[in-house]
Amino acid sequence: MTISRRSLALGLGASGLLAACGNGVGSVGAPTIDARVDSTLSQMYSQFPGTVDLANKSTGMLVMPLVTEAGLGLGGAYGRGALRVGGATVDYYSMVKGSGGLQIGAQQYAHVLFFMTQDALQNFRYSPGWAAGANVEYATPERGETLAAETTTSLAPVIAVIFGQSGLRLGATLEGTKYTRIIP
Repeated sequence: MTISRRSLALGLGASGLLAACGNGVGSVGAPTIDARVDSTLSQMYSQFPGTVDLANKSTGMLVMPLVTEAGLGLGGAYGRGALRVGGATVDYYSMVKGSGGLQIGAQQYAHVLFFMTQDALQNFRYSPGWAAGANVEYATPERGETLAAETTTSLAPVIAVIFGQSGLRLGATLEGTKYTRIIP
C-alpha cells in the first residue's frame, strides 16, 4: 500500500493536534496522574454504579482519565494513566493508538480496563508492551445503563469501560492500541 504525501501530512497534523489537546503530555507527573485517576473513578462510579461491583471483582484496573484521539485519513490517540491493584497505584502507563482509513474528527474520552483474572493482570504487567486484542470485552454504557459483573466476567478476562466521550470522530478504520509502562 502506498501512502501519499497528503495522507502523511494529514497524519502528522493529527499527531500535532493530539499534543495540543491537554491529554497529560508534559504534565507534572505522578501526583497529577493520580489526581486525574481518582476523579475519573469517582465520575465512573457515580454515573455507572454497576462498575463498583465490577471493580470489587477485578484483580486490577488500568485507568486512563483522558484519551485524546484525532484523525484525518491517518489518525492517532494518546493518554496516560495508572494501574491500580487493591486500590493503590502500582505503575503508570501510556496508551498510544494508531489508525488508518476513512476518518475525520477528534474526540476525548476516559476508559478503564478491568482485569478480571490474575493471569490477565500478570500478562499485562510483565509484558514489555501490551496490545489490546480479542481478549478484551468493550462496554460503552449510556447514562443510567448498568453493567452486571456476573454476566460480563464470564465473557472476557479484560473488560474495557469507555465513557465521558466528547467531540466527534467519524469513519471506518483499522486500529491498533498499545499500552506501555512509563515513569512520569
